[in-house]
Amino acid sequence: MSEQTSNPTSGQNVPKSKFRRKSQQEQTAASKLRMEKRGEKLDAAREKLAKQKPPKKPGAVKRLTHAAGHGVHGFVHGKLYEVEHENVGTEGAHRSELVAESVYRFGRRKLRKAIRGHPAKAVERAESKHIKATADYYYRKTVEEHPEMQEGGAVSRYLQKQKIKRQYAKQAREAARQTGKAAEGTASVTGKLTERVSAYIKEHPGGLLLLLAAFLLLVVLQSCMSSLVTVGNGVAGAIGASTYAAEDADLLGAEAAYCVLEDELQCYLDTYTRTHDYDEYHFDLDTIEHDPYVLLSIVCALHEGEWTLGEVQGTLQMLFDRQYILTEDVVVEVRYRTVTRTDSEGNNYDVEVPYNYYICYVTLENFNLSHLPVYIMGEETLSRYALYMATLGNRPDLFPSSPYVGKYTNKPPAHEIPEDYLADETFAALLKEAEKYVGYPYVWGGSSPSTSFDCSGFVSYVYNQCGWDFGRLGAQGLYNISTRTSSPKPGDLVFFTGTYDTPGISHVGIYVGDGWMLHCGDPISYTNLNTSYWQSHFYAYGKLF
Repeated sequence: MSEQTSNPTSGQNVPKSKFRRKSQQEQTAASKLRMEKRGEKLDAAREKLAKQKPPKKPGAVKRLTHAAGHGVHGFVHGKLYEVEHENVGTEGAHRSELVAESVYRFGRRKLRKAIRGHPAKAVERAESKHIKATADYYYRKTVEEHPEMQEGGAVSRYLQKQKIKRQYAKQAREAARQTGKAAEGTASVTGKLTERVSAYIKEHPGGLLLLLAAFLLLVVLQSCMSSLVTVGNGVAGAIGASTYAAEDADLLGAEAAYCVLEDELQCYLDTYTRTHDYDEYHFDLDTIEHDPYVLLSIVCALHEGEWTLGEVQGTLQMLFDRQYILTEDVVVEVRYRTVTRTDSEGNNYDVEVPYNYYICYVTLENFNLSHLPVYIMGEETLSRYALYMATLGNRPDLFPSSPYVGKYTNKPPAHEIPEDYLADETFAALLKEAEKYVGYPYVWGGSSPSTSFDCSGFVSYVYNQCGWDFGRLGAQGLYNISTRTSSPKPGDLVFFTGTYDTPGISHVGIYVGDGWMLHCGDPISYTNLNTSYWQSHFYAYGKLF
């Protein structure tokens, strides 16, 4: 487990994009223009709906024609009913005819209803788009007036935007209800049909049940659709904020391009002794590997919005150069060898002759790609990176064969804290705060919910939220301020060494009793200490209270 004790989040090493990013003022102006255009479309749709004429009441001639038609229709089918029992062929043809007539009447009603309801649906769609555009504009305008709203990270800003959108949507619905009163005249047309409906029900009592069932179904569907639109907008926004924006071809292409760089490095090292001419070689090489989701989350965080493979080639090379640090040192030693020579008289003699002996030391350090974000990102960008890592960009299917996927998709072990442990108010408060962040991804150098955490950042944050005030300390720093104990109780700290290549304490967690700890692994989760891995790295328990 890795961590960072300082917080160097200057972001100076991020290469500038070759495309100029719009300023906040330009984005606000564009949002305002989009709101105005959608407002114009909404006004046009409402005007078209207002011009729609109510259904005309059938005239006397039309009613007489319908009555005659129904009479003839009933007379013909009555005669057919009389003879169909005597002739199977007639009965089959009659049934087919009845079915065809029913289908025709149903289709005609549906078509008329769709044509008549089109203007109203157009208004509904235009209104939804206008609400979204207006909420976006007011959010950007509010951010300009109150810059402090940007301090909470990507997740916090997203929640603020949703709050503004809900407030505006509520106002828009209230206005729509007031406007809707003007349409009450249309309801009178329905009232005039009541008498005919009543007469129909008297003649066909079963039709009442069908009518009630259809009405209840319509009410349920309308209620569900209204709720789904509201919930759907929020869910879609949340998914969009945490989803890799690039196309699959570019995502997979970026991973493949990075693998090509790694393959070239591996080939260079594999053939080193054949392509160099030294007397002796010493290799100290870390494994060449990376987590594909860490790579894509970094790239997506640095290149906000949709990107293509061509646009991120420079970023990939920069990340590769910072992840893999190759050093080649050549040491020259003067050595001596014995040489037999012959003097002028033909006598042989030995002499020590100096020569240069070349020793090459090749070292490859894999800095670990997941450690880079804190060095190359500001807090806002680091927050986006943490959000992508928390969701895997909503694309856990991209690399099904990667050995890294399991640690994200496998369910972490569950653990129940005994009730009597919670009688300690201090431990209960620590646990309540710590469990808020279960499932958060491990982010090297992270020390707050907006950026997520590393192991010591998580422990420092939890304790500082519960009454302590020692700031952000590394694992070694937490060990230094704690008191060693051989009888730990829930709420104490547990320390480890050698979990990664660093001197001293390398990892820390919160002991919760019964041989378990809550720590920032990847992700934050409960872990059983009675495993060979944790036992082999265990160092000590420490008390802070």
